[in-house]
This record gives sequence, C-alpha cells and structure tokens, in this order.
Amino acid sequence: MGIFATLAKWPVLRQIRRGDPTALGDTARSPRSDELLPRTRRADRVVRSVCPFCAVGCGQLVFVEDGRITDIEGDPDSPISQGCLCPKGAATFQLVTGSHRVQSVLYRRPYGNEWEAVPLAWAMDRVAERVRASRDATWQAVDEEGEMVNRTLGIAHLGGATLDNEENYLIKKLFTALGIVQVENQARI
Repeated sequence: MGIFATLAKWPVLRQIRRGDPTALGDTARSPRSDELLPRTRRADRVVRSVCPFCAVGCGQLVFVEDGRITDIEGDPDSPISQGCLCPKGAATFQLVTGSHRVQSVLYRRPYGNEWEAVPLAWAMDRVAERVRASRDATWQAVDEEGEMVNRTLGIAHLGGATLDNEENYLIKKLFTALGIVQVENQARI
C-alpha cells in the first residue's frame, strides 16, 4: 500500500475531502467503530436503583449481563432526576466494579502499621464490644442537678450523605436506645 493510499484513510483528510470539518458525519467512522455496540445492548436485565451518593435520590438503571453489572445510567423515568446524574452519580459504575474497591474487612491493631484482613463476624463482635465498653464507662444516669438522663456522652455518630431517610431513622432509633444523644449527619453541617 502506497503512502497516498495510507494518507487517504487518515480521518482528517477524509473530513477535508468530504467537507465535514466537524467530523459529525461518516468521515469519523472506521471498521472498528462500525462493530461497536453499547454496553447496554447485551444486558440480560435492567434493574432500577437509586444513586447512593446523596439524599437527592436520583434514579438509576443498572444493566446486568450474566450476573455482572455492565453499565449504570440515569433513569429517564425518575421524577427526581429525569435521567440526569451528577458526576459522582455517573461514576457509580466505577464504584461497584472498580479493582481498587476493598472487598474485605480491614483491621489495624493498636500501635500497628499494617492493615490485615479479618472475618466480618469478628469485626462486628469487636465493634459491639467496644461500643458496650465505651457506653458502660461513660454512662450517666443522672445529671449534676439530679435529673434522670440515662445517656452517654462518650459516643457520637456522624452519618454520611449516602444514607437515605430510612437508614437515618433506624440509626437514630438504635443510638437513642443505646443512650447516645450526639447523633448528626454531614448533610446538616
């Protein structure tokens, strides 16, 4: 193949020759681009979901193929977002499929400098033990005036923006039952 035949295939020259300076026509096409299909085309099913990043509740369509998520897009039928997603919501696919995502519980021992993988059951037991110990050590049945308060000021909770109303409701109920009164959410700060 000569140099002129090679240059003739160059997209810029095709654009000039065909009068398509913006490359919005077929001059930008190639055999490879003709073979490409959207990731959503091969999906076995589409699951409706809600973006996990804030309390707005933008609708998402989760495309699944062979049990694996292949794409996540805005749901045009959502009355909240009408198919639009912010940059964080648009990156949800990377959140759930990225190789950088931690898939196990990590623990760093006191004075340690390395993280180690531990079983989830062990970690949950450890958290429960520490909450119980902190609560018991800082429990206040009555205040300085002798009024019954039944509370602990040794534990506080700061929720994240990804929690929805139902999760916040349950967290507040749990922590109130434990006597924790310092319960906040970053959305209010």
